Amino acid sequence: MPLNPKIAQILEMVARANRPPYHTLTPQQARAAYAMSAPILDIAPLPMHSVEPMRIATRDGGEIGVCVYHPAAPSWAEPAAALLYLHGGGFTVGSIATHDALCRKLAHDAGCALVSVDYRLAPEHKFPVAVHDAFDALQWLAREAPLLGIDPARLAIGGDSAGGTLATVCAVLARDAGIDLRLQLLIYPGTSARQESASHARLAEGYLLSGETIQWFFAQYLRDERDRDDWRFAPLDGAIGQPDFAGVAPAWIAAADHDPLYDEDLAYAAKLEAAGVRVTLARYEGMIHEFFKMGGFVPEVARAHADAVRALKEAFGVSG
Repeated sequence: MPLNPKIAQILEMVARANRPPYHTLTPQQARAAYAMSAPILDIAPLPMHSVEPMRIATRDGGEIGVCVYHPAAPSWAEPAAALLYLHGGGFTVGSIATHDALCRKLAHDAGCALVSVDYRLAPEHKFPVAVHDAFDALQWLAREAPLLGIDPARLAIGGDSAGGTLATVCAVLARDAGIDLRLQLLIYPGTSARQESASHARLAEGYLLSGETIQWFFAQYLRDERDRDDWRFAPLDGAIGQPDFAGVAPAWIAAADHDPLYDEDLAYAAKLEAAGVRVTLARYEGMIHEFFKMGGFVPEVARAHADAVRALKEAFGVSG
């Protein structure tokens, strides 16, 4: 399918701007560039009843930040369902702040609480630190939910891009730890050990997320090439420690047909279905990687947001 006209316009603007690609920058420069550009195409942040930053302990004695969004006043008599959200950014860029508008949108429209996680980034913190931080945050939420006005029996996990990768892994770890998740909300997640699919070859240049930038992100994150084959980096085809995926939470997977990750997203959906997992695969024609954060410029993004919200409401048993 052809590119959405507004998406094509964005790509033309990016080309004209001629900004240095991430893989030519230092990680610190890339983070600053991403933080500056993140809100430009995004929707306006929706109001919340409360947005509470907190610090939580990690298994290695460190701390990470989380932000707890409540769209309505918390009720301990009727606690809210909650989504634990892991931002994208190639494990190297991104933050709670860069994904604030998207998190507010999901929480507001789904009528749920949302906990956004500032897991530690590469290259200062190599694989598997982000995995550990993500699952430590999920365990913390499952344990502390009642104190936050959240129902521990109605939790979901989600994320976009690299955050989607972390969410896929946490869904398996949650199953093994006895944490009953209602849903894994996966927005164009990375799942493959190596980027050799037809979509990676076809879309390696000119579609915002380039092949060189993908490999640069991974070079920041991975300790060495052996980590590529660890299932916690590559849940689709990583051979090291590959678990059985039966019994993990149902999945809603968003795939964009002009995203290099498109083929691996379809393959991961098929893998989960083969393991008996209930999967909803939502394909978005004419869209590129990162399109979920372009709703302020691309009207059609609203449908994708609505689809994600519908999946959350159905998982949480929320009517309307």
